[in-house]
Amino acid sequence: MSHAELSQPEPSSGADAQSPARKRPKPGERRVQILQALATMLEQPGAERITTAALAARLEVSEAALYRHFASKAQMFEGLIEFIEQSVFTLINQIVEREPQAPAQAGRIVAMLLQFAEKNPGMTRVMVGDALVFENERLQQRMNQFFDKVEASLKQCLRVAADGATPTVDAQVRASVLTAFTVGRLQRFARSGFKRMPSEHLDASLARMI
Repeated sequence: MSHAELSQPEPSSGADAQSPARKRPKPGERRVQILQALATMLEQPGAERITTAALAARLEVSEAALYRHFASKAQMFEGLIEFIEQSVFTLINQIVEREPQAPAQAGRIVAMLLQFAEKNPGMTRVMVGDALVFENERLQQRMNQFFDKVEASLKQCLRVAADGATPTVDAQVRASVLTAFTVGRLQRFARSGFKRMPSEHLDASLARMI
């Protein structure tokens, strides 16, 4: 799944080949390197709060070098959240466009989220808030809004599929259940040290809910 890869290097211009002494990455490349390093550090099970000093040491740069690209550590986490949002909602749009059956759309959205987590363990800790406990409160609020939007997408899929007397209410309840199931699987994955795969028995689980 290409959208689940944080590293997105820019096309080479060949400038480095002409001047091998200049090995500094471009500003955009350094930003990606910083976010990649932060995501990798978050993949360590039981990792304590990550400091900018530890992040700088991993990248072998000074803390001042980090702050040339990000005004604060909160801004670094916002960079990870933006990657999560862009990746997930791009994929949701693709699912809705390509899958003609509305109930199947909901199942595929849940499956995509869990697969995204498996491919990006560090991002999972951001999604469930474990990595944000000691950070700015607005970061957790933004992740809450992310799951609200996911639930709204599921509700829309299920509302299209519903043919009962109160489709809107039924779709809301089922979307809420699916979202809670997804968040629970992500939390279990993160808090098991990434040992309990979120996609475990997924087809059978979805069959009982959709």
